[in-house]
Amino acid sequence: MDYQYPISYEWSTEEMVSVLAFYECIEKAYEKGISRTELMSAYRRLKEIIPGKSDEKNLCDEFEEVSGYSAYRAVKKAKDASEEDWISIKKQG
Repeated sequence: MDYQYPISYEWSTEEMVSVLAFYECIEKAYEKGISRTELMSAYRRLKEIIPGKSDEKNLCDEFEEVSGYSAYRAVKKAKDASEEDWISIKKQG
């Protein structure tokens, strides 16, 4: 990883750790795969911290800009998958 994760300094340390864990789950989905359960758990926690759709989109767009990984694609694939599925995404481009 040679980029910085987008974060807000308004978040508590616990919230920052949770958002960073979500980013790591997105990376796993692209790099080696991740269980749907783990990804959705991290996403639900992200939504507790960032309940607004617009704020979530802005944050995920920033993350995609620096990492090349689409949180939107990973979460959509997880939402469409069955409970026990393994999520693995090929990087576009």
